[in-house]
Amino acid sequence: MKANDSATLAVAVAVEAHPGPPDPDRRARHVSAGLPADVGTRGSVLKSAEIARRLESLRNLVGDTPLLAIDLRFRGEPRRLYAKAENLNMTGSIKDRMALAILRRGYERGQLEPGAPIAEATSGNTGISFAALGRALGHPVTIFMPDWMSQERKDLIRSLGADIRLVSREEGGFLGSIRLCEEFAGRTGGCFLPRQFSNDDNVEAHASATGPEIWWQLRERGLAPDAFVAGVGTGGTIMGVGRYLRSVHPRVKLHPLEPANSPTLHTGCKVGKHRIQGISDEFIPPIVKLEQLDAIVSVDDGDAILMAQKLARRLGLGVGISSGANLLGALMVQQQLGRDAAVVTVFADDNKKYLSTDLTGDEPARPGFLSPDVELEGVHVYKRTCSACG
Repeated sequence: MKANDSATLAVAVAVEAHPGPPDPDRRARHVSAGLPADVGTRGSVLKSAEIARRLESLRNLVGDTPLLAIDLRFRGEPRRLYAKAENLNMTGSIKDRMALAILRRGYERGQLEPGAPIAEATSGNTGISFAALGRALGHPVTIFMPDWMSQERKDLIRSLGADIRLVSREEGGFLGSIRLCEEFAGRTGGCFLPRQFSNDDNVEAHASATGPEIWWQLRERGLAPDAFVAGVGTGGTIMGVGRYLRSVHPRVKLHPLEPANSPTLHTGCKVGKHRIQGISDEFIPPIVKLEQLDAIVSVDDGDAILMAQKLARRLGLGVGISSGANLLGALMVQQQLGRDAAVVTVFADDNKKYLSTDLTGDEPARPGFLSPDVELEGVHVYKRTCSACG
């Protein structure tokens, strides 16, 4: 039996072993999902393998992204920083990794029934990921999202066949989205809640894949990471990559990043406003353990926009605003560690979700910004290595 076949059977058996409580709507959901009506009932292990086969196919569209070596000059000095090209995932963001991992584990534990509804609160990318992956697996998906997120985010979620419930500031904004999502699940039979902000499967998705990929892509070139920097939305990336990197290289520094305009990690609550969609969502998520991390890095949203614009215009890398922030954060950490330090970050998503935002406008450079002192020179692309295949 091939390795992929073993994984398929393991998930199929897990789905079979945890059929869940009696549910009169189960058969109808299975049929609407394009699956046999008796998937998940006793005696149907081979039929439930259809879900596992879909999961295995989707896995080939998520993760194993290139590592980019960004060559630049900062105030005249040559530098090199590293960034995982997470904009190349299935829906164009790093959130595909977490979404696929949570869905897989949901099936394995019997918490997610084939064809059952999925509901999640999100600032955008996670909603897009669950909409795409959920629909590909045959689930109806409902997304709760603050109404001030970019129009592209809203349109993409709808285009992928999901329902979207926009939540105003008066209804509670992001925290209101979480509350309304929980209430929706409470009155919707069989509804699966990923709960990305408190679900350790989010962290484990990066500990088991993103972290090892970074480690081996650097090791193949005789390098070890001195530091890893990542903007904090759910915190899954910094906590998960950090979990793995610390296990193999205990001295690595782990720096969470937030907007200087809205320093939630510093204050513990929503303060001010910012334009780096996807990070600093009004509260510190439960999976974020600041005591396990190093100093918080703060980047102004205007500086992040300018840096993202440079990445697109100089290197042809169409990435989002948080990617500009992450590159600047990596540069700030390298300034502290030394110009030859191997500092890694992520380009979390692509720029297509921001075409109606200030990312495409004329952003003024302000005193204290770093991006005007950055001259991008080139990029080297490190593909997945065999060592990272396992």
